[in-house]
Amino acid sequence: MNKISIKFLPYGLWMIFFTVIPSLMIIWFAFTNESFEFTLENICKISNHVEIIFRSILFALISTIICLIIGYPFAYFMTKLSKSNQKLCLMLIMLPMWTNLLLRTYAWMTLLENNGLINNILKAISLAPIRMINTPYAVILGMTYDFLPFMIIPIYTTISKIDNSLIEAGNDLGANDFQTFRHIIFPLSVPGIVSGISMVFVPATSTFIISQLLGGGSNVLIGDLIESQFMGSTYNPWFGSAMSFILMIIIVIIMAITNKFDKTETESLQK
Repeated sequence: MNKISIKFLPYGLWMIFFTVIPSLMIIWFAFTNESFEFTLENICKISNHVEIIFRSILFALISTIICLIIGYPFAYFMTKLSKSNQKLCLMLIMLPMWTNLLLRTYAWMTLLENNGLINNILKAISLAPIRMINTPYAVILGMTYDFLPFMIIPIYTTISKIDNSLIEAGNDLGANDFQTFRHIIFPLSVPGIVSGISMVFVPATSTFIISQLLGGGSNVLIGDLIESQFMGSTYNPWFGSAMSFILMIIIVIIMAITNKFDKTETESLQK
């Protein structure tokens, strides 16, 4: 066994035990019944939950778009700051992630609930309270808040690595700031955008705790449905595995599309 094989052996074992074997187990359970006989019944049952699948994809898509709209300008202007301020901004972005996701979601419940901080402020200034908790908007808000750093960081990293000589060359050729951004900065930042979209959309599609706490059970997502099949009285790991298998397929398709788009943009830039 050569040195390269020894070097990558731990990673290979990790992939086998924590990725390959669990994935094979999910596929096995998805296509078997309680007697471990082959069946398509679990897959067919998914047709009864198409609405949940579309809702999960829609919520994830909306939160991803919002993260991109907020995250790109923020990441761009971060690169215009001094190095010390850039580090400070990165620390502030990472700081909420040091707190458990569950605690952050509970904090949003405190803010959004009917007698929460926001509505109490509205009452104090003689405005009518707003119903925010247990709505789709609260779920999307929670997803956007929790996954926004995953959009900002890859975009910031990509833009900060753009060779400044390219920007100077554009200025020397008479390009204004908008033209420089449009023809140089934005095209070169596409890989960061694609990475950010993948890093936000994938976990947003499979999330469950955010929708449970902020959606109040009325906005069930794929993650909620899968969790319910492995917990409590509705224990049904076979159907839960089938839903997990479908979620895996959705994620693979999303990754394939984003990678194809990234590859196409890279090739066009090289030309």
